[in-house]
Amino acid sequence: MNDNRPVVAVVGRPNVGKSTIFNKFAGKRISIVEDTPGVTRDRIFAEVEWLNKYFTLIDTGGIEPESEDIILSQMRNQAMLAMDMAHVILFVVDGKAGMTAADKEISQLLRKTKKPVILVVNKIDNQNQYDNIYDFYELGLGTPFAISGANSMGLGDLLDEIVENFPEGLDTEYDEDVIRVAITGKPNAGKSSILNNILGEDRVIVSPIAGTTRDAIDTYLEKNDKKFLLIDTAGLRRKSKIYETVEKYSVIRAMSAVDRADVVLIVIDALEGVTEQDTKVAGIAHDEGKACVFIINKWDLIEKDNKTMGNYTKEIKEKFPFMMYAPILFVSAKTNQRINKILEMVEYVASEHSKRVSTSALNDVIGEAVMLNQPPSDKGKRLKIYYGSQTDIKPPKITLFINDKDLTHFSYQRYIENKIRENFGFEGTSIKFEYREKNRK
Repeated sequence: MNDNRPVVAVVGRPNVGKSTIFNKFAGKRISIVEDTPGVTRDRIFAEVEWLNKYFTLIDTGGIEPESEDIILSQMRNQAMLAMDMAHVILFVVDGKAGMTAADKEISQLLRKTKKPVILVVNKIDNQNQYDNIYDFYELGLGTPFAISGANSMGLGDLLDEIVENFPEGLDTEYDEDVIRVAITGKPNAGKSSILNNILGEDRVIVSPIAGTTRDAIDTYLEKNDKKFLLIDTAGLRRKSKIYETVEKYSVIRAMSAVDRADVVLIVIDALEGVTEQDTKVAGIAHDEGKACVFIINKWDLIEKDNKTMGNYTKEIKEKFPFMMYAPILFVSAKTNQRINKILEMVEYVASEHSKRVSTSALNDVIGEAVMLNQPPSDKGKRLKIYYGSQTDIKPPKITLFINDKDLTHFSYQRYIENKIRENFGFEGTSIKFEYREKNRK
């Protein structure tokens, strides 16, 4: 994690409105918000800006101090880890429900951290309910902040107080050079295990229960002077299997993770092979113009001969004909095989994704391609490409100035694209094309 960025953890027992507050601060819906205690199982990260100050906000699963349930106890461990990482802790309590024994126990945990704790009494939706905050003075955490997360009341004052409590010497400026990586795939394909191996610590709950990682979790990592934001996503399930609204949110979250990533890792279970969902995620990533890498996990469980990898590669290419550009890595999270290659590949395809080529070099390649293979014609009229220019990155976009858009053909565009790739690479990223008719007088 970027240790120089202030970290704020939102903690409290289940269903007090932590995720609602988190989403308001983050400015978008990131956490799952649902009236089911324990829905937010893992820590979830977001970048927040207030008065030109940037900090990392962590939402946590609700703390239930005495629970022995496997998931609830892991949620408690995650919350403790978040509190350990945090510079400021927001302790959220429910102003409607009043103070509980669990609130008292959590307040004792928080006092031991010796960190600034801001007591937030949520669900104070109008002035008449303001008296509800006085009971919470008993927790010994100073003056409670009365807010309504749902109605956005009191949030500005709360943000002022948060920023006021940052230790001196921390970097609150936004870091632009972070490579954002979404780790996607079906439940139990091994996404969280891969992330844990990359990080070298249990940052994400790993449990044999399919779908344990319900939401997208952001983890910062600095390695070899490079900064990464690793987004572990809930596994996409088939739509027919989505019975709970929670699962529906998870599908949306996975798509949202792809949307904000630079690089998408499509994790495929080597034993199960390519599924409909893998195709769907890959299609979304391709359409969104993200850099992509296929990660074939559990490779240690496959019986091999000298053709196994070649055959598997061929199958991937056949299943994803629109993504011939995407490299394939065969790994095992269990044995650590090639796990160290993942970030190297991420860094490489991210650089290809943001690569720029000069207009003169590009036109040399286009000119040669046109000489070797004439553009298509229709009713005696032939497509003319006057010149091309790269007009964007992430993904690379090539604008071709031509005589008539009606004469363009996908097969000729693919031919031009192949020639561009032969000369400039662009491995791991799609290339977008735009046509502009050049007005001749």
